[in-house]
Amino acid sequence: MEDKRILIDTSVVIDHFRKKNKQKSLLYELAKENTLFLSAISKFEFLVGAKLTQIRQTKEIIEGFYVLSFNSHVADVASDISKKLKAKNKIIEFRDIFIAATAIANDIPLSTLNIKHFERIENLELIGF
Repeated sequence: MEDKRILIDTSVVIDHFRKKNKQKSLLYELAKENTLFLSAISKFEFLVGAKLTQIRQTKEIIEGFYVLSFNSHVADVASDISKKLKAKNKIIEFRDIFIAATAIANDIPLSTLNIKHFERIENLELIGF
């Protein structure tokens, strides 16, 4: 596997947390030879979803990633995605649209376990599922 930049969806990190054998997780495999990124939206999801007893551990995990911002360009891409999905009556959760837009705007593939939603989005490269 060549070293490449990969945006990690929230689902991949949650899967890693839930597995007893962390070495069998997709996140573990991807981290071996790639540079991993999170969107600012995923960071938000983790911090909001973490129990009080998990805040420190959650912040430590997040520090292992480069975090890509939600900026004006990402907002424009997200708007286009949302309009296209709405026109096809295939709308998905807005946070997933923001994560996909982050990947597209930064020209970086997305690794997710939530293929059903993300495969609806044009010009989004999906890997590692």
